[in-house]
Amino acid sequence: MLTKNTSCLKVGFNMQDACSGPSNKAVAKRGRHMRQMEVIFTFLLLLGCNRIALAQTDRPDGTVLETQRGMAVHRQADQGAVRLDAQREKRALQVLFKVAQTKIVSAADAMPADKYGFVPTEGEFKGVRTFGQEVKHLAATNFILAAAALGEDPPTGAGDETGPETVRTKAEILDYLVESFVRLGRAIDAIGTNNEPVKSSPISPLKHAEATRLALAVESMIHALNHYGQMVEYLRMNGIVPPASRP
Repeated sequence: MLTKNTSCLKVGFNMQDACSGPSNKAVAKRGRHMRQMEVIFTFLLLLGCNRIALAQTDRPDGTVLETQRGMAVHRQADQGAVRLDAQREKRALQVLFKVAQTKIVSAADAMPADKYGFVPTEGEFKGVRTFGQEVKHLAATNFILAAAALGEDPPTGAGDETGPETVRTKAEILDYLVESFVRLGRAIDAIGTNNEPVKSSPISPLKHAEATRLALAVESMIHALNHYGQMVEYLRMNGIVPPASRP
């Protein structure tokens, strides 16, 4: 699904980008790719869904955050509280993070430099981002949410989720994207530690008392995969098969 310049809070990508007359081998490859992305997305949604109790191991008082029907319930942990294993959740998220990073960076690299300004014109696409702006927005949001997860102020260059004005060429945008995943990876590595505070972010629906490293990392990955779906559509509109979908 192609969306307009909306907030990073909206999630709804469509991985089922069709092409005409695929071979059986290509269909099988795409089917495996689809199932893999569905597993990643389902895992991320389960981590962030309303009925999961997130153990806030980053807080010294052992606070547990529960979210039920969208309402945060902040209570003191007791001996009977069910807690997530932060290290186990971190290891699982690291695996999915690597998969998502590889797919997104390879898709950004697959688009020719002279197509980074491409924007769909057929249909209702008034005001949507160019391909290059999609990638910069994805990266800027990675930086902003990773900073919050690490207890840091948002980088000044990220702007209003648009990225630095000085980052313009394909090479510059790719470097910015790769560095954003380095920062997000550090935030995921810090899950389960209490040596760094966690901050809320103005672009996140998570209020200060609700924000955890795990939740912010999951939010960033859901957002990144949303825009990966849009990048895939842009590539196919230009006759380019995304690297993750190639035989």
